[in-house]
Amino acid sequence: MTADDVKAALQSHAVTDNVPVLQRFFKTGPGQYGEGDVFIGVKVPLTRQVCKTFRGLPLQEVQKLLDSAVHEHRVAAVIMLANAYPNASDDEKQNIFDLYMKNVRIGRINSWDIIDVSAEHVVGAHLENADRKLLHTLAKSSDIWEKRVAILSTFRYIKKGDPLTTLDLAEILLHDERDLVQKAVGWMLREVGKRVDEQLLTDFLDKHAHEMPRTQLRYAIERLPAEQKVFYLAARAKA
Repeated sequence: MTADDVKAALQSHAVTDNVPVLQRFFKTGPGQYGEGDVFIGVKVPLTRQVCKTFRGLPLQEVQKLLDSAVHEHRVAAVIMLANAYPNASDDEKQNIFDLYMKNVRIGRINSWDIIDVSAEHVVGAHLENADRKLLHTLAKSSDIWEKRVAILSTFRYIKKGDPLTTLDLAEILLHDERDLVQKAVGWMLREVGKRVDEQLLTDFLDKHAHEMPRTQLRYAIERLPAEQKVFYLAARAKA
């Protein structure tokens, strides 16, 4: 199995009519976060089907997919890494993690959807029973994608009832001005309230709602009763 085989399989599912929609959705215009990204028109469910066919693709071939200018090739690469990680040996897990982080740092893992389908399953899983300082380092980075990897990696911990890393990173990322960071932080805060304890969410909001960016706050309060939404939005408006 090779990267070229994966590319050919993805191409067989490509729908040209999907390309303009995807280009608009992923903001590929000049000055936008996805500027210059290339799409062939394959949606994620079909990409996942292709990835199942190529289980065990060697990491050097996965790297070739990550090196591609085509968005769907990079999506397939991280899905394969996420699929491979749980059943890998300890050495293989380290290699998967190292490959993933290398590609975060060199800008190959560079879109919100690529991060959202993989960060918790690779980075989150790898650091679950280890020192999580790396997540704090990523959260303090100037790079938007490193920040999103940091906060999205904590989704794994939230699902297991552990919200502390999420709350710590949310404070680090509290004042980030970028929409894709604000949405990610608000989403993870909302999940803390939904999956762990709503009181933890409202405690965070009581402390920080007045200074939270509007997008972040709106995502965080999405599941709260209407009167609480009004209260927290008003707290921000008064600040």
